[in-house]
Amino acid sequence: MSVIDWLLDSDPAICWQAMRDLTDAPADQVAAERARVATEGWGARLLALRREDGLWDTGTPRTEEITLLALLMLRDMGLDPSSEVARKAIGLVRDNATWHAGGPWRGTPVFAGEVEPCINGRVVTVGSYFGQDVSGIVERLLGEQMADGGWNCEQENGSTRGSFRTTIDVLEGLLEHARATGGSTEVSAALERGQEYMLERRMLRRLSSGE
Repeated sequence: MSVIDWLLDSDPAICWQAMRDLTDAPADQVAAERARVATEGWGARLLALRREDGLWDTGTPRTEEITLLALLMLRDMGLDPSSEVARKAIGLVRDNATWHAGGPWRGTPVFAGEVEPCINGRVVTVGSYFGQDVSGIVERLLGEQMADGGWNCEQENGSTRGSFRTTIDVLEGLLEHARATGGSTEVSAALERGQEYMLERRMLRRLSSGE
């Protein structure tokens, strides 16, 4: 069995992306395989783990964080955001998910964002992919980009340097938002600066020492 055949003989979440990227399969066949993500395999099992209110729960009060991670996984699996399953799922999250952490955003809707750019980057990724308005969070993130081009959740505590994890979260969010909306000059400029931040550090090393 070839590597491509092995990928095609896999979960729908892998199979449809392998068909799209590694074969000459017609678009309608790729779409049909992608549709199976909602009804079979990993995607269906993840969707089945929701509570009646549409949120995911691991036994802690902060269901919004688990819910965001679940939605990120569904996005990575390729759940079609225009499908009825996806639209109903995101509607329940929009209506029922609120922030449980302390602070002025406690009790506010998840898609309004909170204070940490790492979390807000993930909200922008999920919201943009599933068709939610996260423009207010995007504006906030653009204003929080640091002098070195990165972002850092510890900025509010005095940090003056970006961090890899937070910067990656924000870049992924801004890229997804640009794909969904067509982007803007401001977002493009922020993405370029953020990408330069990562490249200057060779994706994983300290700028000061190279370690």
